[in-house]
Amino acid sequence: MMFLSAPFAVAAVALVASAAPYTPSGGLGTNSTPPEYHPLSDFDFQSLSLALYQEYIELDLFHHGLAQFSESDFDAAGLNAEDRYLIEFMADQEVGHATLISNMLGQDKAAKQCSYSYPFQSVRDFVDFCQKLTRFGESGVYGFLEHLNARDSATLLLESITTEARQQMIFRQFEGLFPMPEWFIPGITQSMAWTLLAPYITSCPENNTHLEWQNFPALQISNNPNATNTNGPAITHNLSTPLSAPGRTVNLTWEGPGKQVGPDGAYNTSTSAGDPKYVAWISQLNTTYTDLTITGNYSGSTVQPGGEIYGNNTFPTINGTIFILVTDDNPYVTPFNLTMLNSHVVAGPAMYQSG
Repeated sequence: MMFLSAPFAVAAVALVASAAPYTPSGGLGTNSTPPEYHPLSDFDFQSLSLALYQEYIELDLFHHGLAQFSESDFDAAGLNAEDRYLIEFMADQEVGHATLISNMLGQDKAAKQCSYSYPFQSVRDFVDFCQKLTRFGESGVYGFLEHLNARDSATLLLESITTEARQQMIFRQFEGLFPMPEWFIPGITQSMAWTLLAPYITSCPENNTHLEWQNFPALQISNNPNATNTNGPAITHNLSTPLSAPGRTVNLTWEGPGKQVGPDGAYNTSTSAGDPKYVAWISQLNTTYTDLTITGNYSGSTVQPGGEIYGNNTFPTINGTIFILVTDDNPYVTPFNLTMLNSHVVAGPAMYQSG
């Protein structure tokens, strides 16, 4: 017969005693330690602050669009009073999301709402901008959520970002697009999300949090597929003519580093990458690379890739509203270690409306 020495016997008894009934061993945050719902690291604080900046612009954006355009403008775009009420309700949701994150950060430390500038002049362009902005807001949180030290805060943030996913789908429906043309929604890094968000923020209160994330040089798609020319609003549309297809030439221009961007021009774009050689396509579990053909100073073209998520004619990898970047290399990255791509970004991301 084998006997445990005293220390091991005590440890074994303690382990058995602390295990919750009907609970397999393992997991994080499953013991009786009360959650506190606040940042546990500077990484947490900066990530949650980025999410708060995103919630604030969505709150302002939805109200701004309702105020900028008349009821007749919305009616002409196929959006009636009930649709407008839904946009107003989504703005109310953003109040709740901003309050949640502010409470986790601490009211004395949380950033306050800023002033913004928007690029749209019609209802359809407003809707298109909303569906793109909610996509990079959603993907920006997916990119860091599982890396937070504060697992309790991640739980609350998850409950808000799932609401934003529904908002993005609604704006696709308002735009006349197929509501969810993908099996998986990609995440992007904080620096990628901040690069997309910062240009629309014109000024902020003086003591607002200064974000430490990088601002990459801007990337523009000269011939981005135009979703505003599709059918009118509907629960779903299966477009007989796709917005894009593999083999399509995509024309790109980008800026050099050193441009002032963001609130009060307080941020400068930068890159640590070498010469531009590739275009990275972030979509549905994959980062796919295509060759970049240089056509001039800060300009080039590439070809939209094909491929299926699991191969064997399963489902196209490139679909929906996705992210492309100009890079100096084509490192193998996966959704969990996408930050390894940051050091290779020449410019971008830009949002490509593939479907």
